[in-house]
Amino acid sequence: MRVEVTHVPVNPSDLIPITGAYAHRVVLPAVAGYEGVGRVVEAPAEFSHMLGRRVLPLRGEGTWQTHVDCPATCAVQVPEAISDLMAARAYINPLAAATMLRRWPVRDKTVLLCGAGSGCAEYLGRWAIRQGARHVVGIYRSESRTDRLRQIGIEPVSTVDSVAISRASTWADIAFDALGGDIASGVLGRMRRGADFVAYGLLTGSPVMVGAGTKASYHRFHLRDHLPSPVGPGMRDAFADIWSMLAETPPPDPRVFPARDWPKALAEAERPGGRKPILDMSGLA
Repeated sequence: MRVEVTHVPVNPSDLIPITGAYAHRVVLPAVAGYEGVGRVVEAPAEFSHMLGRRVLPLRGEGTWQTHVDCPATCAVQVPEAISDLMAARAYINPLAAATMLRRWPVRDKTVLLCGAGSGCAEYLGRWAIRQGARHVVGIYRSESRTDRLRQIGIEPVSTVDSVAISRASTWADIAFDALGGDIASGVLGRMRRGADFVAYGLLTGSPVMVGAGTKASYHRFHLRDHLPSPVGPGMRDAFADIWSMLAETPPPDPRVFPARDWPKALAEAERPGGRKPILDMSGLA
């Protein structure tokens, strides 16, 4: 089906391929963007009831454009109670966080978040607390994130506080890492036997080094490896819980940019303490 896109977020996962970091997986020419929201404007006869409805055009082409074609079975309808600005960012980070917490439950565990200022880490922290985690600690890079972390219930630890990072690493039952690089490698190296380290991002651009003396179990998480089958209700069922969790714990307010101001949106994404940028595509249609 064809979806007229209204809003798309600017995520780190959108920007990293633009830098050429995923050159082995990107075929040019290409359009950026992995998620967004819009209304169905064309559909096969058996999906004609979806015309005019708001959907997430999952597994479609790059979403940073006015219209996206996606498999009809992969279009997830957005509930009326969910706003466009919330729906536009309901896929990558929320689904990744929910999937990781199903794969590695955290009830009664001490959780360490590396890169706690990221959107996915916030969902991990909030939903880990909701799941019954004993304690959640977040390693952050920007001081602007500390108040937000405390408000959520996450104990903030600065990337420059090596003593606190070492202590948190030793106590952690499970770490979810979005950073990679030296900090993540150090965390993994200090975790005890029986603990789990889940690497799901590379915000530093550097890999995690798994040393010969590593005691914790190292896991690499890619959302695409855990997505439901596009055939049948799998994807829709996966979002049934996501919608309710988003309504209960809404993300921070984004900053909306007209699509033509995309350079400003990218600058906001890179600014320490910046709000989540969302591109309003409606002015281009």
